Parts: sequence; structure tokens; C-alpha cells
Amino acid sequence: MNYQQLQYEVRDKVAVITFNRPDRLNAWTAVLKGELRNAVMAADSDGAVNCIVLTGAGRAFCAGMDMEVLGSMRGQSADTSDPTERYSYLMAVNKPLIAAINGAVSGVGLCVALYCDIRFMASGTKLSAPYARRGLAAEHGSAWLLPRLIGPMHAADLLLSGRTVLAEEAAYMGLVNLLPAESFREAVQQRASDIANLGSPRSVRIMKRQMLLAQQQSIEAAIELADAEIVACRTTSDFKEGIAHFMEKRAPKFSAQ
Repeated sequence: MNYQQLQYEVRDKVAVITFNRPDRLNAWTAVLKGELRNAVMAADSDGAVNCIVLTGAGRAFCAGMDMEVLGSMRGQSADTSDPTERYSYLMAVNKPLIAAINGAVSGVGLCVALYCDIRFMASGTKLSAPYARRGLAAEHGSAWLLPRLIGPMHAADLLLSGRTVLAEEAAYMGLVNLLPAESFREAVQQRASDIANLGSPRSVRIMKRQMLLAQQQSIEAAIELADAEIVACRTTSDFKEGIAHFMEKRAPKFSAQ
């Protein structure tokens, strides 16, 4: 598919989806929202892809909603789609989803990153949830996600102040993993390639589901599910390959299933 506002490429079993409005700091639009969903769904169903990376072109990841769009919607909803489906579909993606925050990230751009499994952020870059300073409320489930990701105190700090924090402070909060700015894209690609090529896709898919369910489960239910999944794993070719490649000291050759 030809995209207007993002780029899509596959490298070493990693689908790299790049927000491509660098002249507007990749500010969010309805077109970009729709294209992101299409690209993520395509990557999730592609047997040649084992990991998905979201990043931004130029010097920003995503500076939030395009202010020209936002300013024209006074008194209206900025998005008429089902709010429960708007970005939460990202949590249901079967493959690991990485936010490679290469530059400034704010507002809806931050919300998209919060739905990812892993967030890498380039050192020295900036992050904000500026809703209080725009006369808005926390959007797209961010008030639900942030306390679970970094605890209620750090979440309140970010949301109630609306202040801008550096990547180093975001890493201290546990919101992101910090990587050097100089080789950021290469470092993220290597991390994603390791996930895509060194782990069993089946195992990764199961563990993603375990972590998602664990947010609402008791410890007893989580252990019961883990025990059932371990029994099922031991009959698979990936389990046999996991033992074999370790014993034979070679790269793994897991199935794509």
C-alpha cells in the first residue's frame, strides 16, 4: 500500500513504521491515525515480520495533535471513532511493538507510545503530557496507562503539571529505556532484530498475552495460566529447537508460527 503520511519497510524480520511529516514534527492527523492502523495490522499478519517498530522522521517522534486541526475543533470531538478502539487495538497486536522515540513526543504521540510493549528514547530528547496547559483532560486512556506503567505519583506529576521532561528523567521514572542519541536508530534496530530472530515467535506471542491478562488477574490465575502454557509449549517444535540450538551453540531456527 502507498501511504501519504508514513513510511513502511521490513528489515531483518522487523517492520519499521515511520511517521513521515517531519516539517510538522510528525503532528497527528486523521490520515496518519488511519494509516498507522493499516500498517500495524499489515505487519501483524505478515509471516515475514516478527517485531514492529514505530518511529518518527526528522527530529521528532510525534509532537501531538496538529494544532491547526485541534484549533478548528473547538466544542467538538477531535476524533469521532469509537474511543475504546481508537488506539487500544495496539495492545492486541500479537507481535512485539516498540516505540523508538527519536525526538520530541507529546500528547497523542505519547499516548501511542504508551500502548507499545517497549519504549526506547534517545538521550536528551523531550516528552510531555501537556493537557493541563491546554485546558484539556488526559486523553486516549493515558490516565489509566500511566499509573500502571510508572506508578500513581509519577503519573500525577506528568499529568497534573503538564511539564516537559528530558528522556533521562523519563527513564528514571521507568517510562522509557534510554539509548544514546548518536546511534539511536541503529541501536533500536539491533534490539528489535534480536527479538525478531533470537526468540520463538510463539513464545513471544504467549508472553504478550500473559502480561496483558496479568493486569486484571490474581496471582493464582496468572500461575494457573503459566502452568498450562508451559505444558503446551513442551510439545512444540519451537521448544525442541530452543534446546537444540543452545546445546549445539548455533543460531536458532524457530518456526514462524
